[in-house]
Amino acid sequence: MSDLTVEALDAEDAKLVTLARGAAGRVQQTTGAAVRDGIGRTYASAAVDLASLRLSALQAAVAQAFAAGADTLEAAVVFGTEPDEDGVKAAREIAADVTVYSVIRKEVTRLV
Repeated sequence: MSDLTVEALDAEDAKLVTLARGAAGRVQQTTGAAVRDGIGRTYASAAVDLASLRLSALQAAVAQAFAAGADTLEAAVVFGTEPDEDGVKAAREIAADVTVYSVIRKEVTRLV
């Protein structure tokens, strides 16, 4: 159980929660993710589940950031589930010190 809530996050990290939730909602999924790069740009995605391509929401958001030229990430949020190992690994390939949050309902867990 976490004692951190969405309301306790700073404004920029709370914005990532909103973006991740919105990405999930646009495609009627229960999970989404969002990341913020080193200059403040944000990228959000739901999971990609096609016959020829499968990405977790976090992998997809990290891929968008990388494809846009992000050379560092400040924070990542996974909404609706725990972050997947491959998604976290991808985020940490870009920035080893990226802060990763899991948000389930309004409960927030920060990965270490």
